[in-house]
Order: sequence, then structure tokens, then C-alpha cells
Amino acid sequence: MRAIKETKVISMPTRVILHDLDSQYDAMMESRCDHVISADGKYAPCQGCFGCWTKHPAECFMKDKLKQACRIIGHADELVIITKNLYGEYSAAVKNVLDRSIGTSTPFSTYRGRQMHHTLRYGKHDLWKVIVYGEISEEEKATFRYLAERNAVNDGYARSEVLFIQELSELEALL
Repeated sequence: MRAIKETKVISMPTRVILHDLDSQYDAMMESRCDHVISADGKYAPCQGCFGCWTKHPAECFMKDKLKQACRIIGHADELVIITKNLYGEYSAAVKNVLDRSIGTSTPFSTYRGRQMHHTLRYGKHDLWKVIVYGEISEEEKATFRYLAERNAVNDGYARSEVLFIQELSELEALL
């Protein structure tokens, strides 16, 4: 009789928080999700090589803390992004992480909602949630809502939600 080899099952996160806050918020974040990605700038920017699409799917060739970002974000059923407002857009640090996670899709295209999008590598997800802090105008709020909605569709999320807060003390209640 052959021995059955035991394999270690690695559970993938279902709720991921991506944030650009100071490390003082790490403990609060970690207690409310399966994985935290801190957009602290301690990683290289995307080189645009598309290796995470073709050469080594869903894995960046750069050996830093975002090497597995595609897989972590790709397996998230709920992605919560906490970002400072930058003219109705994600902060540069958060945008850098999102750029590095392009491998959550493939280079192939398909139609979703009568629009052309890249094929999803990990299937569909539930919620793309963005919590925005800092001063923000009504025009920037509208831009953020549209951006989150389009990002959600493009990355295969069923719905998007954008919340705006004035003070970071409001954050804990929203997580």
C-alpha cells in the first residue's frame, strides 16, 4: 500500500486591506482582515514588463514585499482600500500597489457587461471598498466613485462602495 503524502493547505485571504496609513494602524487592520498590504513605499514601482501576466503568472519578478501581491489580492473576496485623497484618485503609494497587482488578470480579453475586459485569473469577487480620508471636493468625490466602480468591474468585483471620512478616528467603525 502506498503512503499518502500530506500536503499543507495554504488558506488564501478572503478579506484584504490595502492602506497607506502609518504603522500605528497595523494592529487594528490585522484584527479585521485575513491579510494587510501596507502601501508604505518600501518596494519597487511596477516596471511594466508584464512578466506577472506571461512569464511567471501572478508573481512579480521583483523580490520585495509585493512579490505575491497579485495572488493575495486575486484571492480576496473583499478588497478594502484605505487611501488619502489625491485629486479624486488613490494616493501614489496605493496606486503603485494596484499597478503591481495587474497579474490578477490575464493578457487575454473577454466581454463582461457588454464591455471588453481582461480575463480574470482568480474568478469573480464580491466587494471593492474604498475608504478615502483627507480634504475632498464634491467633484473629487464623484471622480472617486466613478473610479472605484470602474476598477471593480475591471477586476471582477460584483459591487463597489466608496466612503469618505474627515478624521482617521472614524476609520475603526467602518472596518
